[in-house]
Amino acid sequence: MSYQLRREEVLDGDQLKAMLEESPARAAQAILIAAREGVLDAQALLGQILLDGQGIEQDQPLAVRWFEIAAKGGHLMARNMLGRCHEHGWGCTEDASVAAGHYRIAADAGLDWAMYNYANLLATGRGVSENQADALLLYRRAAELGHAKSMNLLGRYLEEGQHCPANPEAAFEWYRRSAEGGDFRGQFSHGSVLVDQGRTEEGLMWLRKAMDLGHSVFLQGAAHSLLQAPHACLQALANEYGEKYNQLVAGEVS
Repeated sequence: MSYQLRREEVLDGDQLKAMLEESPARAAQAILIAAREGVLDAQALLGQILLDGQGIEQDQPLAVRWFEIAAKGGHLMARNMLGRCHEHGWGCTEDASVAAGHYRIAADAGLDWAMYNYANLLATGRGVSENQADALLLYRRAAELGHAKSMNLLGRYLEEGQHCPANPEAAFEWYRRSAEGGDFRGQFSHGSVLVDQGRTEEGLMWLRKAMDLGHSVFLQGAAHSLLQAPHACLQALANEYGEKYNQLVAGEVS
């Protein structure tokens, strides 16, 4: 079925996102119209659906172009996505230093996702000089803004006393908030701590949530970690993680 939207029917960003869930093909046409009309959210969304091939033929170089247009207009998530494209070589040359530049612009402007992505580069020395102190600062800023993945990593720094005084109680609180915020790594961290504290059933519940949400790379590493755990219930759970990993890998191959 073909859908047509007139110029006066251009939708705002929230409406376009809702339409994407209901009808990707129709949404793609609406997004294209709105993007051409200068709606920044639509320009960023057009980049995203071109990157993913959602409702439209995948075209990663064109996605980069639309991210550039939206970023020049001040759209922070588009700027962050430019960083992602350059970090991973999606539609452009892979270059972590260029990615870092985009992340830093969006992070300085207050975008939590950009803080997280820039911190990842700083923590690993990719595209920039390794700087754990600055990485920790950015993870903390993003966590305080409600970024669940950053909460988990902040918790890890605090639990292990990396580049900051060790504070297990604060670490465990950040793990809890990360888990409740939907990050599967945070759920794994939180669940592991609960089992260590003797709250086994509650901990296993969170560990299974992490298993349900996690990707294959996470599941493989988590299964190995669980096998090394001192608790028999975690060693048994490693088998479930391994089964879920095999299912995901089989699906990726097929």
